[in-house]
Amino acid sequence: MRVTIKGQVTIPQEIREKLGITPAVEVDFVEEKGRIYLVKRKGEPKKTYKFRKLRGIANVKMTTDEIMALTRGDK
Repeated sequence: MRVTIKGQVTIPQEIREKLGITPAVEVDFVEEKGRIYLVKRKGEPKKTYKFRKLRGIANVKMTTDEIMALTRGDK
């Protein structure tokens, strides 16, 4: 894993999912016996995404032209 100029690293998706690390979750680095650990801060409320379960289920059977006419108010 490479550190960017800004000191950033990408946490692998598997690790984020296992630890429940989502955007805006606070994490800490803990040093213990010469090792550094990444830990999720305790007491952080779990952020819920109200519309996540609805993502990708919209079923519009209109053409792009029909949608544009509808949004523009064309008759």
